[in-house]
Amino acid sequence: MNIQLLTPDIEKTCGQKLNAFDHVYLNSKRSTVRKWFWGIIIFLVIFLFLPWTQNIRSTGYVTTLRQEQRPQEINNIIPGRVVKWWVKEGDFVTKGDTIVQLAEVKDAYLDPNLLKRTQEQLTNKQAAVEYYDNKVGSTEQQIKAMENERDIKLNAISQKIQQVKRKIESDSAELKAANNELQIAVRQMEGATKMYEAGVIPLTEYERRKVQFQNVQAKQLKAENNYNNSKQDIIITQLDQSGTIQGYAEKISKAQGDKFQALSQIGTGQAEIAKLQVDYSNYRIRSGQYYVLAPQDGQVIKAKKAGINEMVKEGDMIVEIVPGNVEFAAEIWVRPMDLQLLNIGQKVRFMFDGYPAIVFSGWPKASYGTFGGKVVAIETNRSENGKFRVLVAEDKEDRPWPKDMKLGNGAVSFTLLKNVSIWYELWRNVNGFPPDYYKLTEAGKEKQKK
Repeated sequence: MNIQLLTPDIEKTCGQKLNAFDHVYLNSKRSTVRKWFWGIIIFLVIFLFLPWTQNIRSTGYVTTLRQEQRPQEINNIIPGRVVKWWVKEGDFVTKGDTIVQLAEVKDAYLDPNLLKRTQEQLTNKQAAVEYYDNKVGSTEQQIKAMENERDIKLNAISQKIQQVKRKIESDSAELKAANNELQIAVRQMEGATKMYEAGVIPLTEYERRKVQFQNVQAKQLKAENNYNNSKQDIIITQLDQSGTIQGYAEKISKAQGDKFQALSQIGTGQAEIAKLQVDYSNYRIRSGQYYVLAPQDGQVIKAKKAGINEMVKEGDMIVEIVPGNVEFAAEIWVRPMDLQLLNIGQKVRFMFDGYPAIVFSGWPKASYGTFGGKVVAIETNRSENGKFRVLVAEDKEDRPWPKDMKLGNGAVSFTLLKNVSIWYELWRNVNGFPPDYYKLTEAGKEKQKK
């Protein structure tokens, strides 16, 4: 009787155990693992054949495209001492604003009337040069007057020489006539003497002829003396001519010496004038260097000198100015093995520090918050960090770069290269191969622009 009562309970319990076993081990249900496995496999195969843009990832900093727009040191040109500061660190200045006022420290420039006194010296020296210039003109006129006077006297002497020559010709003719008369008188006197000795003529006639002979002798002697005197006169006149030439040559040489001395004084004076003009210009320019001015608009930072009466040396840095209006660019460094993959005009995507971005490096169009750029310069010399510096400018056809970005801001770049499949890119990275060599053509540029 007890066995009959227990039999239904046992059956019920066994049935419950079988249901629990089926529920746990899902014996009555069909498995979907195979479907998920093949689905994942198919998805991975399709995924591996999706396009992937190869890229070179680099880091860098924000800089400027032009050198004059980068932070620059403001240096003083002359040594001095600080008199007054017109700005403080953090102030914004415009071009031409006074930054600091300096005072002179060298004793050669301490005279407050230095410019005025130098101008007076310059004026006096110019007047002296003008005086010597006038002296040169007067000396030239004096030389010309002496030359004219010399020519007149030499002309007169030449006329006198011609006159003496004609007189010599006349005296020579008279001397010949006198010699002829003397020869006749000699023969006549010899005949008269013979006739007187022979008693042909009386004594009175002899004495008369003797007197005539003596007169002829005297005439011949006078003609000879006149001829000799004429020849002496021409010698004297020629000596006078030579003396006149020598005398005027000495006078003209002395005048020319005075002229050359005046010209030498003019040359020395002009050299001193040039030196004084240089000194005056230097003093005037130096006086304008007592106020250090801002060369361009920007913000004042890094003041190296402080306080009043602090000494500054020539060429010392006063402050540094960060320009206000800049044309941003980014400088990045690439490895030597990636250098050959870059070209001028290559597209680059950037993430800037402080600006959120979602980046899919292989799918640049799916990224969000990145900025576009173009390679504008590639340095051909390796930097100290062992990499090559590349300068990238803003892509005007892409999203504009932030205007409130600061110089030196960090940047992460993705230089876009060739489009390949994902499986190829995975295979390349597993084997450690570099990206494919990709030479951007003009057609490619046009296509990218579109």
